[in-house]
Amino acid sequence: MFEVLVFVYENYWRGDACPQSEHLERKLSAVGFEAQEIHEALIWLNGLSLATRNTELAADDATVTIAISAPPNATLDQSPNSMRVYSVAEQNRLGSECLGFISFLETAGVLPALMREIVLDRAMASNADTLCLEDLKIIVLMVYWSFGEEPDALLLDELCDDATDRVAH
Repeated sequence: MFEVLVFVYENYWRGDACPQSEHLERKLSAVGFEAQEIHEALIWLNGLSLATRNTELAADDATVTIAISAPPNATLDQSPNSMRVYSVAEQNRLGSECLGFISFLETAGVLPALMREIVLDRAMASNADTLCLEDLKIIVLMVYWSFGEEPDALLLDELCDDATDRVAH
């Protein structure tokens, strides 16, 4: 499934530029992906699209509510004193390496709470029993892609770089 997601990311520069499922399925099949892989990826992409739309709608609704009930410049950001507690299922699926990477992205300020929750949702929706770091990085890229945002150059380098080739200084 992740190979299909990489192909979609590389060939459609934004989520809204991606064709409808039927056309995308034909394109992926013509490129040579297996039917089962395509089917899993399309279900996953539909879930991503739904999560993104729901987040955008909730933010629009909340903006109206905030404008009425809160002082100007109020935001929906996570409280700086809050902490995300991962369920046992999330811990088992993601493992310490992936959870550490998510924490790194949050601490660096490049993965807001809403996007983190979509990353976690899509990670849990993957068909893998345990997720490796490389697959999690693809999920993070796809979440950015679905919002029509391109990660900054340093984040993109972190997401696309193969850490095994790095030399420690």
